[in-house]
Amino acid sequence: MFTGIVQAVGSVVASTRTPSGLRLEIEPLAWDHTPSPGDSISVDGCCLTVVNVPRRGDRWHFDAVPETLAKTTVGDRLVGDAVNLEHAATASTLLGGHVVQGHVDGVGVVESIVTNPEWRVRIRPPADMMQYMTPKGSVCVSGVSLTLAAVSPGQGWFEVALIPTTLEKTNLKALEPGSRVNIEADTLVKTMVHWMKHYAAGQ
Repeated sequence: MFTGIVQAVGSVVASTRTPSGLRLEIEPLAWDHTPSPGDSISVDGCCLTVVNVPRRGDRWHFDAVPETLAKTTVGDRLVGDAVNLEHAATASTLLGGHVVQGHVDGVGVVESIVTNPEWRVRIRPPADMMQYMTPKGSVCVSGVSLTLAAVSPGQGWFEVALIPTTLEKTNLKALEPGSRVNIEADTLVKTMVHWMKHYAAGQ
């Protein structure tokens, strides 16, 4: 479980195909967090497991299986790419964002970016995800908890507004039209929609 508040931006230092999928190596750079083997780390919003035994200053190794590669942007990452990082939350973690599982629902595509008078990004998610996009609700984009600033169910897009702190502390400042981003819808909305679709009709 995560909160969508990015704690550091790391750098991809190796991406190697393996028989089971992909081995990703990430340098956490200035982040002083040292995970243990088996710990969960959100990498651009995708929950991945640390598979090596890192000491302070070491690279972190992650394995991504075909399902992860098919449903997220993990396989797109190239050496030198910046990635948003967050360690798993605890029961006492301040919930500064919203409840994020690290289970990416789909990959969206950036359609446009406006930087004046505010930094606003329009994203087209997979069509079946639009039912979860609620005006002023929450969405996780590349691991960042954001508020839906505008939603167009008919045209199939949503917009988020990025504040200067988000641009400074995450990799979203590097987005451009055509960029692919991991999207996780609000789990509370998904639960409600699922119940309404499958169980509410008989009530």
